[in-house]
Amino acid sequence: MDLTVVGSSGSFPSADSPCSSYLVQAEGFRLVIDLGNGALGALQRYCGLYEVDAVMLSHLHADHCIDMCAYYVARNYRVEGCPDPLPVYGPHGTAERLARAYDMDEHPGMKQVFDFNTLDTAPFQLGPFTITAARVAHPVEAFAFRVEHGGRSLVYSGDTGPCQQLIDLAGGADLLLSEAAFTHGKEEIPDLHLNGRQAGEAAARAGVGRLVLTHIPPWTDPERNRADAAAAYGGPVELARPGAVYEI
Repeated sequence: MDLTVVGSSGSFPSADSPCSSYLVQAEGFRLVIDLGNGALGALQRYCGLYEVDAVMLSHLHADHCIDMCAYYVARNYRVEGCPDPLPVYGPHGTAERLARAYDMDEHPGMKQVFDFNTLDTAPFQLGPFTITAARVAHPVEAFAFRVEHGGRSLVYSGDTGPCQQLIDLAGGADLLLSEAAFTHGKEEIPDLHLNGRQAGEAAARAGVGRLVLTHIPPWTDPERNRADAAAAYGGPVELARPGAVYEI
């Protein structure tokens, strides 16, 4: 399977990147994970708007989901007619949250355009992928995802502070795509975000094959976070860049 970084900026778009969004592809199936601020425009560089097969949302903060409102417009008002409802997997209340964001009635809201499904922690099949979600440490209901295909595995942390659930989910993964929003020694807010060192520690404890850092806000020095991660984890450490493709 291939992972394409659509957007990797944390909290708000940078001059160089939209907020969190990732395209995972295998056997012609296209899965979008998160669709934060600015991501819908960038997604069209890598995939047609009507070629997406499913969307998963890690949580309902705007920098991970708000471009679903624009995606609703693109699908609902397509000149050729609205396509069949697109499967969308998210936390409890995803449909209602997106309807409020677009200032529309919650019922039916966007349910004629998106087929909303509520995430839990039971593994499920999504196209060719086996998906396992785990609740992680964040102020709202938030999930990390393990995506498996053909004996290979990708784990995406979503937004999380340090927690055992992420380490358990990431055990032995080929690639850990981990947020690193904070700077070691600077921000110390429990159950909110990881810093580079903590992301490296999680990767080491989980025994992953490769670590890619993402969700780094424009005010955070990414190279410092990469160095902090590398000091705690002996494997390859990279910074997520828009357009980067990882073959897993």
